[in-house]
Amino acid sequence: MAETIYDVAIIGGGPAGYTAAIRAGEYGLKVALIERYDKLGGTCLHWGCIPTKALLFNAELWDYLKEAAEFGIDGVSQAQLNWPQVLARKNSIILRHAKGLDFLMKKNKVTVVTGTGKLTGPAAAGIHSVSVTKDGQETLLQTRNVLLATGSDAKMLPGLQEDERILTNVGMLAIDSIPRSLVVIGAGAVGVEFSSIFRSFGTEVSIVEFLPRLVPVEDEEISKELARNFKKRRIDVNVGAKVESVEKTDAGVRVTFTDSNGRTVVKEADKVLVAVGRYARTAGLNLESTRVELERGSIKTNPTMETAEPGIFAIGDIVFGLPQLAHVGSMAGLVAVAKIAGRHYRPINRNRIPGCTYTEPQIGSVGLTEQAARDAGHEVKIGKFPFAGNSKATIVASHDGFVKIVSDAKYGEILGVHIIGPSATELISEAVVAMDLEGTVEDLMFTIHAHPTLSEAMLDAYGAVEGLAINA
Repeated sequence: MAETIYDVAIIGGGPAGYTAAIRAGEYGLKVALIERYDKLGGTCLHWGCIPTKALLFNAELWDYLKEAAEFGIDGVSQAQLNWPQVLARKNSIILRHAKGLDFLMKKNKVTVVTGTGKLTGPAAAGIHSVSVTKDGQETLLQTRNVLLATGSDAKMLPGLQEDERILTNVGMLAIDSIPRSLVVIGAGAVGVEFSSIFRSFGTEVSIVEFLPRLVPVEDEEISKELARNFKKRRIDVNVGAKVESVEKTDAGVRVTFTDSNGRTVVKEADKVLVAVGRYARTAGLNLESTRVELERGSIKTNPTMETAEPGIFAIGDIVFGLPQLAHVGSMAGLVAVAKIAGRHYRPINRNRIPGCTYTEPQIGSVGLTEQAARDAGHEVKIGKFPFAGNSKATIVASHDGFVKIVSDAKYGEILGVHIIGPSATELISEAVVAMDLEGTVEDLMFTIHAHPTLSEAMLDAYGAVEGLAINA
């Protein structure tokens, strides 16, 4: 292997890494993809995005079955949930796509190297040397460029360790039975998605969030609507709450926290999910032997994703200043590889990154929240349209939520779009494209949307900015 000099070596086979590898192969570059596990896909495929969304789809089907009689479907009142089969289907989806990645590596002539990769220092005569260790044996790999794509790990509260009762997303995806009760610490995307899943399956769920609202990165009205829906689903929501202790009991786990009124509250449950964020997996990369700069444990890059060390790039969850989202990591990989290959690229625009939360109801957002737009000095006009006025929402029996448009009053520029409701995670792509192409409210008001579709709610929301929504 040492005789081969690659154009690019990628450390990490998650969405950022494998996407970069495929594109580099398409560009005709000689590529090595280094992955410590025997399957590609990273956290997203094996312990994150894909398996959680598989469970969320199961939960959605289960919720519909509970109301089968309303849809004219009789005879399913005795339906039972087969949890082992739910897990088996989730695992089959993972396996199918892991095999798909193997095929894509072969198709694009990417050399997959199994082992743990790390840097050995700056380049010598323009060539970097990457150490790859497997089963105690070290191999040196030569490359002109290195892409660091090692991803992130779930944070754990100080003093706690994950076990069969105190879990992160990894453990939650492998539990052998549905818990009767669950306390979720943290109300970001991971926390609220698991809360939604297990509440649908009958678990008594309590959420404990330190910040004053659920999904705190979202527009405040989105947070309020999600809280309203969760309370309607009898999910116990506690915001502005500080966890004081997590203790194991004979029967499960006891969580003690101080609520927003300063009162001490004790919750007992079968299991606790700790969903308080993720940290960049940069330890062990030997960054200290290079000029690569860290900020709060994450790697600083320029707009082309290159670090302060020439020829070393960072992409994905380890990059400082970018949200830890699979689609952001993938695009960062495309940008970096295009730069390396001398092809056209466009740096990532932070205000054009869609955020999606796959709860029931779903959340999709892009751009500035209303408050952020006002703080930035914009004169803001708001358009808001409820799904209660959309015929397709009636058809699919999902009326909760709304579309909210944040626009600039003077020029009609769309500053942000925030959706909570049916298929919000799909609908948000329209807003990303519209904003990317600098479409105005007026442009979108005269863009035909098919009827009956959920996307018509977008049309009405654009019209609502000018007080001209048709169906409200």
